[in-house]
Amino acid sequence: MTQGADAIATLDEPRLVTDTGVAARVAHLAAPVLAQLGYRVVRVRLLQQNAQILQIMAERPDGTMTIDDCEAASQALSPELDVADLIANEYRLEISSPGVDRPLVRLSDFLRAMGHEAKIELTHPLASGRKRFRGIIRGVEGEGQGALLALERTDARSDEEKTVSLPLADLDESRLVLTEALIRESLRAGKHHQSEDATETEERPRRGPGRFRGPAQQKPKPLAPAGVQTQFKKAGGKPKPFGRSRGE
Repeated sequence: MTQGADAIATLDEPRLVTDTGVAARVAHLAAPVLAQLGYRVVRVRLLQQNAQILQIMAERPDGTMTIDDCEAASQALSPELDVADLIANEYRLEISSPGVDRPLVRLSDFLRAMGHEAKIELTHPLASGRKRFRGIIRGVEGEGQGALLALERTDARSDEEKTVSLPLADLDESRLVLTEALIRESLRAGKHHQSEDATETEERPRRGPGRFRGPAQQKPKPLAPAGVQTQFKKAGGKPKPFGRSRGE
């Protein structure tokens, strides 16, 4: 039987889905840099729009990622990427949280998503000939690449099986479906996280006035908006995405 999500969610927990090409090289470079700060890579993508965008999703092992976390990750990664010179043309680095309808890339992601709806695509079709599925995650059996995912299908026709067992070794892409239940749970988790931060602040010893007076109490750090590229302001400048373009 698979352990609980919290028991296996560590910085070195392997991803079930890996990147390819330039994205894979960036992930290989980024992983140890982020790990030193307490974060882990979720996904890396090099997007071709008006300009190249290097998008890196990251998180703490418990699934959280605040705005300050994104800024810290960007500041640590930018110089490393410049030195490695993995991308030939100019690009903009964007660090973000995985978002509410997040990609599911590790075993702990599936365990935390129990009872929620997901879209899943396999690299190889099952015996039925199908490799794309949509349904409610009902359970996980086994460990690592050998784990099997029990999915109660919401896309099944009347003549198809309602529950399927999907080998996570063949996972190509998977992400949560944005539902009202998922949004409610995400909001509750965000409030709980901020409440814990506030409690830690209140429990710190308070000093009286005088030369030993401590710094002013700070408000809990906000979580990064779900699925939105977080931004911050620099002194005297306009809001910019975390990171910078090559050559700046």
